[in-house]
Amino acid sequence: MKEREEENVVALYAGEQQPEGQEWQKSIPAQVFLNYFFAINYHLKNTAGNGLEQLAVFREVKPELTEKDTEAVKRLLLNSWSTEYALRTTAELGDEAYMRNALHWTFPQAYYTVFAGLQAFLRTRGVSNSNDALVLREAGRLVVKNAYPYAISFYASGHYDDFNIHRLPLAHYKPGLQIAGKELEAQAQIGQFLRTTRRMKAKAIRQHVQNNPTTAIRSAKTGEVLQKFGPQHWQQLTWRVGYTSLFDLMARLRISSSHREIERFVQADIDFKLFHESLLEIVSYLNGIHEAYVAQAMGLQQYEAFVQELPKHLQNSFVAARLQETIRPLLLPGEEDYQLGAAA
Repeated sequence: MKEREEENVVALYAGEQQPEGQEWQKSIPAQVFLNYFFAINYHLKNTAGNGLEQLAVFREVKPELTEKDTEAVKRLLLNSWSTEYALRTTAELGDEAYMRNALHWTFPQAYYTVFAGLQAFLRTRGVSNSNDALVLREAGRLVVKNAYPYAISFYASGHYDDFNIHRLPLAHYKPGLQIAGKELEAQAQIGQFLRTTRRMKAKAIRQHVQNNPTTAIRSAKTGEVLQKFGPQHWQQLTWRVGYTSLFDLMARLRISSSHREIERFVQADIDFKLFHESLLEIVSYLNGIHEAYVAQAMGLQQYEAFVQELPKHLQNSFVAARLQETIRPLLLPGEEDYQLGAAA
């Protein structure tokens, strides 16, 4: 059966604390959401070994891309870069009021620019599926297999409400409501973000499965579709959830047309400029990782030629900057070992 879990776009605030009362309390869910992404960026900046050069997966010899694959990868990168360009344009305006009201499009832009870059990377690995749920599941597998630097290799696994957090040794601490100022606070907040996101994903999958008479889990006694799940029932769905990684956290930025949480977010009293800065730095880092993998697969010479031929709005932009500052230094020192260029 073709899975369509990606249609269950979860609400921004679902799973987070939403107290009632004073006006400042109404901003708490939005503040928590800001805390999460600030914590991810804080952890990224304060964790050693954020490059690809030490990863065995990056050094592995890859099959050559076909012309069809290369063209598909280029289209995906153009989508990613054009979306990042739009996101940066908003962030660079520097007007907090504008940023506040721009959330309707900047949130999904942050997700979809990363998603397109992820698809381009996966295409170099022979994965051409565009289904959100399957792409995110494959990304989770690659995170577990250490295809990403340690700082973003954290993930959650396990059955419903019996979750395990991996590669975040401080994630078991209870997070506070303050912006992370030390690694313990950052990891505690990321751990909570992983748990709430995995719980929400599991519930969405349960709803999808139970709404289908063919796939629904039924009572062994009555044969009726189960309305209440116990641990043994949740365990039957765990394989569908896969691993919960940073990419699932980014997917929380998708906005469903069926809920109005974004309006409450816009009205919240939080630092929107800081939120955009955190998102943009995470986006730039993730896109840079995927671009390095793509450049390795295409060959540096062909990748550079592609960057030089980009549309006007992307000329001499962040794309070229990442190429010069990150990708070329990464690939050139061991060009023959990475099988780059025409000699490959």
